[in-house]
Amino acid sequence: MPEEPKCACGSANVAIFPCAGAANIGQLSNRIAIELEKQGIGDLMCTAGIGARAPGLMKSAETSDRIITIDGCPLNCASKTLELAGFKPDRQIVISEFGIKKSKERGLEDQEVADTLRKVMEILQSE
Repeated sequence: MPEEPKCACGSANVAIFPCAGAANIGQLSNRIAIELEKQGIGDLMCTAGIGARAPGLMKSAETSDRIITIDGCPLNCASKTLELAGFKPDRQIVISEFGIKKSKERGLEDQEVADTLRKVMEILQSE
């Protein structure tokens, strides 16, 4: 049986907060978070809900053993949203650091998603 992908996060209770912004890299950050959840790396959480201080989401973040933010660009909106709510992300990943240029195009190519997911997995597995 093939081995399941593992994250060296050291915890089964990992919260993943993506940017999910209106640009291509924001949409890509959200898609990567969804793929990480599908692979059992962590649970996709609502970053906007943290900004709104939604009680259930705040509690979920508080009880997480590890918080990962996936920002689309150097504006770091996901990370800043968590920090303003009193949380310090354990790991921040910035999609634009992979050489993907920010644009208004929101359609994602399957190969771009696969390549980005591979890079994110490499980062997480190296920890």
